[in-house]
Amino acid sequence: MSPSPSPSSSPAAGLRRRLGVFDAVVIGLGSMIGAGIFAALAPAARAAGGWLLLGLGLAAVVAYCNAMSSARLAARYPASGGTYVYGRERLGPFWGYLAGWGFVVGKTASCAAMALTVGVYAWPGQAHAVAVAAVVAVTAVNCLGVRKSALVTRVVVAVVLAVLAAVVTACLVPGRGPDVAGGVPAAAVGWGGVLEAAGLLFFAFAGYARIATLGEEVRDPARTIPRAIPVALGITLVVYVLVAVAVLTALGAGGLGASGAPLADAVRAAGSGWLAPVVRVGAVLAALGSLLALLLGVSRTVLAMARDRHLPSGLAAVHPRFAVPQRAELAIGAVVAVVAATADVRGVIGFSSFAVLVYYAVANASAWTLSPAEGRPVPLIPVVGFVGCALLAAALPVASVVTGAAVLTAGAVAYAVRGRWR
Repeated sequence: MSPSPSPSSSPAAGLRRRLGVFDAVVIGLGSMIGAGIFAALAPAARAAGGWLLLGLGLAAVVAYCNAMSSARLAARYPASGGTYVYGRERLGPFWGYLAGWGFVVGKTASCAAMALTVGVYAWPGQAHAVAVAAVVAVTAVNCLGVRKSALVTRVVVAVVLAVLAAVVTACLVPGRGPDVAGGVPAAAVGWGGVLEAAGLLFFAFAGYARIATLGEEVRDPARTIPRAIPVALGITLVVYVLVAVAVLTALGAGGLGASGAPLADAVRAAGSGWLAPVVRVGAVLAALGSLLALLLGVSRTVLAMARDRHLPSGLAAVHPRFAVPQRAELAIGAVVAVVAATADVRGVIGFSSFAVLVYYAVANASAWTLSPAEGRPVPLIPVVGFVGCALLAAALPVASVVTGAAVLTAGAVAYAVRGRWR
């Protein structure tokens, strides 16, 4: 099946190919090595107890399969929108729409959560006001062009990696091993707890989608995207394993599961309390980096859906000077600012994971339809990715599954009503 000449893939759309391999890797790292590692470890430890590292490994396997499927599809369809485009082209308009709808709603909630994380760490007494200021600042950076966003992300990633390296060094003191037997007994966890932990930890891996959703702004996408996605994912996995082992060493599984700020608590437990303020600064920058990359990805998906009239067509406009979907950026920024100012949505990790797992299930199903001549990955990869997404989604907390299913159902109903009305 060849790419259709739809509005979403039109070469006259106005976006410019400015990102090389290095920038694409950095944007992927900024999306993944962000607030997820500061926020997801504790609830995952509560679910998996001493099997936390196994949950992390399962999340990494599913993420790898999703990444490989997404990379092959992005090389085939180098347009803004990611799985929205792939599902539409390979499975039909409804499946593309459903993936795009879940991504936009789920990741918009994640944007608000990341903004509130900035506020809580930077100025707890004025968390909502700081969150709104963070959204305004990041939206302004993104409106100045994708190159400006990539440059800011470079700085954020460098600082966050330095902070995480300090945490690992402080916690992995000689003579102590990871107390992974603490907390919930391993025999009492079972596979349900491990799968739930993997589903929660998947939240911290999901950022590689940003590279694919920016496919229309990547130079030589057939070469750049398949290189950038696995490199970014591999670096992230190494960092996460080191951080997880370090925090388990300092706190044990029980202490980690009970912690509200696990990395800060870990350096205190390791006798390096002076690092706690540094960790707080790292968490603020990590959340800002995640927020920047999330807004980039959501705005490009909104752009693609607006081109196909699933969203107001005015959101498909591209700024003639900065070559960004500025109206989509501003609209998403406004929605996120309102949510961050009025609600505490830091508990959306499970809901966001559910929506993104459905998104990647569609990506894997789309990759399965590729022929060898079109660059289909090894057949086992999309199969494992699809099954893994389904298992992790089903294993998430019941409230997350119910909320995610309700949001997807609302989107499907809107699609049907709109189709009948047209």
